[in-house]
Amino acid sequence: MSTLSQSSPPDEEAAQSIRPEPIFREINADQADEVVEIESACMSCFQTGVTRLLPTKIPFFREVVLMSFKCDHCGHINNEMQSASEIQKSGIRIELQVRTPGDLNRRVVRSDNSSVRIPEVELEIPVQSQKGEVTTVEGIIERTIAGLSQDQEKRRIDHPAAGASIDEYIERLHRLKALATPFRLLLEDISGNSFVENPLAPAADPQLKTSHFKRTREQNELLGLYEQNHEEQHLLKPIAEDAWPIESLHGEVLQFPTNCPNCQAPCETNMKLTNIPHFKEVVIMATVCSACGHKTNEVKSGGGVEAQGIRFRVQIASKEDLTRDVLKSETCSLSIPELDLEVGPHALCGRFTTVEGLLVAMRDQLDGTLFHDSADAATKQQMQRFLDTFDDVMNLKQVITLVLEDPAGNTYVQSLSDDDDAAEPDDKLTVERYDRSFEDNEDLGLNDMKTEGYEQDA
Repeated sequence: MSTLSQSSPPDEEAAQSIRPEPIFREINADQADEVVEIESACMSCFQTGVTRLLPTKIPFFREVVLMSFKCDHCGHINNEMQSASEIQKSGIRIELQVRTPGDLNRRVVRSDNSSVRIPEVELEIPVQSQKGEVTTVEGIIERTIAGLSQDQEKRRIDHPAAGASIDEYIERLHRLKALATPFRLLLEDISGNSFVENPLAPAADPQLKTSHFKRTREQNELLGLYEQNHEEQHLLKPIAEDAWPIESLHGEVLQFPTNCPNCQAPCETNMKLTNIPHFKEVVIMATVCSACGHKTNEVKSGGGVEAQGIRFRVQIASKEDLTRDVLKSETCSLSIPELDLEVGPHALCGRFTTVEGLLVAMRDQLDGTLFHDSADAATKQQMQRFLDTFDDVMNLKQVITLVLEDPAGNTYVQSLSDDDDAAEPDDKLTVERYDRSFEDNEDLGLNDMKTEGYEQDA
């Protein structure tokens, strides 16, 4: 009987046997069995060779596909790495003020779809002109110098004027690397998958500015994202006006297939429209991957942008404070003044959770941004000291104030007031509404929004 009680039911064993495996696993030495071999034509002798494919994940970088081709007929060999990372919803712009030798050593993660500019020397590296890489600010300059120096000896003989001009420009780059004068590094990535290290993390870096932007139609097409042709919209059948009333959505949990954001294995996302008391309707989406166990929950506002922005200040001093319900929208930024900590709006996706869940997500996000393998000892110690302080906050050994600021006004924090009107803030909760600035409206896309007379443009 004991043997039967310990064995798995047949249905459970069958379910485990068909469970999808993660497509992208973190790179390790035990992935030899995961290599896929396919026959392909050799571009040298046009005989049949073998291409080996290995999808893997480089920690703190991205998902990639390693490809190796070998032809046994002529000996031709070709190795290549292609990006397989997800394209983000918006592009990213990063501006770094380079002033000290330490700034030259900042790590830079560049995707294939990033462009780099240094205005002080009129240097521009266009989109898709170089393969993605993990490098440093100095490494970007060194790679440019190496590229310009190639065939320079021959160029000086065949084209003396062009050779002299390039020599002069290379000398400017050497002076730039020696920090003769401060300069700016401007990184723009239309896929949103680039990153520049902040050595002061988790504190804000005054020399580093990050912003997001909406891609143009041309940039989407460069990434292979094409809009549907208006002339072909007959392929999509519109839903009749009364075919799916809003009342039915409140009682339905909709499911649609997707891929896990962590391992890319097939899974399902559950979506439900719900009404938060004293707030508004929101769409909650949750994904659980049976392959790697990754869980996500995301919240989208069911309404539009509010007339004013909103700012919540929550004092966290007891276990009760950690249990408050929080709805954080995509446009909401977080900060803890006592820890000099700021988290931008795009660092954590929109989510419906508690104060404790939000703090745990912030800690995990900070811990995951550190390059553990290559970080120097001082950086590791600095981050570890901060994480220890963060643990003290989680254990209520230190009183802090959590500030949530949302220019779109779509964020909500539960009040623990005992009054009949639970919408009134309690003693530890402060709610402030404010008028958005021009920059806030620009980030939300409101400055270019036309609500009157748009029929004429159409």
